[in-house]
Amino acid sequence: MTMCDLIIKKKRGHMLTGQEIDWMIQGYTEGRIPDYQMSAMMMAVCFNGMNAEETKELTLAMARSGDVLDLSGIEGIKVDKHSTGGVGDKTSLVLAPLAASIGVPVAKMSGRGLGHTGGTIDKLESFTGFSTSLTPEEFIRNVNEIHIAVAGQTANLAPADKKLYALRDVTGTVDQMSLIASSIMSKKLASGADAIVLDVKTGDGAFMKKMEDSMALAREMVSIGKLAGKDMTAVISDMDQPLGYAVGNALEVKEAILTLQGEGPEDLRELSLVLGSYMAVKAGRAQTPQEGRKMLEDSIENGKAFQKFQEFIQSQGGDPREALCPELLPEAAYQEEAVSDKEGYVSGIHTEEVGRVCLLLGGGRETKESVIDLSVGIVLYKKKGDYVRKGEPLAAIHANDRKLLEKAKERLASCYEFSGTRPEKQPLIRAVIE
Repeated sequence: MTMCDLIIKKKRGHMLTGQEIDWMIQGYTEGRIPDYQMSAMMMAVCFNGMNAEETKELTLAMARSGDVLDLSGIEGIKVDKHSTGGVGDKTSLVLAPLAASIGVPVAKMSGRGLGHTGGTIDKLESFTGFSTSLTPEEFIRNVNEIHIAVAGQTANLAPADKKLYALRDVTGTVDQMSLIASSIMSKKLASGADAIVLDVKTGDGAFMKKMEDSMALAREMVSIGKLAGKDMTAVISDMDQPLGYAVGNALEVKEAILTLQGEGPEDLRELSLVLGSYMAVKAGRAQTPQEGRKMLEDSIENGKAFQKFQEFIQSQGGDPREALCPELLPEAAYQEEAVSDKEGYVSGIHTEEVGRVCLLLGGGRETKESVIDLSVGIVLYKKKGDYVRKGEPLAAIHANDRKLLEKAKERLASCYEFSGTRPEKQPLIRAVIE
């Protein structure tokens, strides 16, 4: 068996066996299979797909490629949450401390940005000194003491996925259903949580553009999790426009802080409450999602959610003063507005392109070695259904490079579509799969 043989086999549309997939993943993890061959395989998978059996075998092979965390030292039912990625998706920054504030043990493994989407770890690193490089002992202690810890993927936790994740990001092989499902679930199976709530995005800014594809991905991940004995729920949420108004690492942190203080955008608050209500039920803190939601709403109102956020930042080495005074977080040198050259109701937003404008400014990775500029990004003023007059500002661009700023202004204006009538409002929550 050679890697070239397997590439040709998949290129011709044939199914890979469990033994072949296991051999390939082990060889890539150990460095015997080079990036260029694995890139070719990922592209072949994008063209010809993987069936359910191949996807399951790939997930298990990646989960077995390293350690499986033992979280038995954490009291209670450990709950994790994962999003398939979107533009402006800072939900974890709100949801994790919010759920922890009502006693849900949140043992969360998070990743960095992938393609046009942002990563929770990158956003949290906007806080001076914040670290997600926790030892297993620190991770367990934090969850037991304050009900929350967020760690990055360690070198020994699904290391095959860590290598593939970075490779897919820079080879145009991100948006393939089996690769997304296996990437997410291999980490979740290895991270030791008892229950998992998935936020599966659908729409222009998601990797799955069509509702039927998002449903299929959600069902596939729920099925894989159940086979591994995990308590699973998947929520399908809208990504036909950015979530909230801020797109960019430090800017999204500021918006998350406002939401925890009861002042953030309605869509971000609503999604956090829906996901949190299922987490509360899975952890045994509430009997029904409705009861869980009420507990979460009360925690925002009485200030416990924001207090838990400050505790969380401090517990992982961050400066809690930056949570109290968000103006201390990284800020870009230039802030200018992109204006509309049209008039009418916003009927559509090319959401993925908004994410790519943020990438252009330096807010994401173009190569595996790229260093993210945490201060840059976009703050939208207008979203779907809003009326815009010609010459009115659409958004503020935050940049550290004048040339990139001008390019961003042009590209952002073209992200908006207009009509003479107000478009029908789409639901934020499209479906729930349990």
